[in-house]
Amino acid sequence: MTEISAVVFDIGNVLIEWVPERYFDQALGAERRQEFFEQVPIIDANAAIDCGADFTGTLQQLALDYPHWKTEIRLWQDNWLAIVGPEIPRSVRLLWALRAKGIPVLALSNFGVQPFEQAQNHYGFLSEFDERYISGHLQIIKPDPQIYAALEEGSGYAPKGLLFADDLPQNIAAAAARGWQTHLFKDADGWADCLVSHGLLSAAEAQ
Repeated sequence: MTEISAVVFDIGNVLIEWVPERYFDQALGAERRQEFFEQVPIIDANAAIDCGADFTGTLQQLALDYPHWKTEIRLWQDNWLAIVGPEIPRSVRLLWALRAKGIPVLALSNFGVQPFEQAQNHYGFLSEFDERYISGHLQIIKPDPQIYAALEEGSGYAPKGLLFADDLPQNIAAAAARGWQTHLFKDADGWADCLVSHGLLSAAEAQ
């Protein structure tokens, strides 16, 4: 078994749920939400924000480009904290358990600058990482190999000593290609089992 030097967490759908369709289904109804997502490149705009574009400015420009949808676009801007979340409780407990044992924990996440500030203020555990590599600050998004290289260079950890959990196969594949140990996150129970299997936590500590 390869010795793990640090554990790397993705944030969205690993520590905090990220299902924007759910919020808009509730706010607009499923049919109207589907039309909104099909007619307005809101997901592309969010990806641009993740890559460093200004949150407010990007959404204001989108509302100008799609005036018939300005009310719905404004919801994304004004109610963002209602869209992201809630936290995934067992994953957060695992983060705390690793910290309690003195195991370095890092974040590697596609997240805009302003949205991350909001999330950090709301979810205090996002301040508990030893190091954070956030795409908006780096202006690189996963699965671009450069964002993984930035973590390696910034942290000083060898790739083989990193254990990375992410919910997207393409992000996992990019990390594995660099020699990282990886876990495709499907639920917190599976992630707990992975940490136990690597000897990082006992079964009791991983509860």
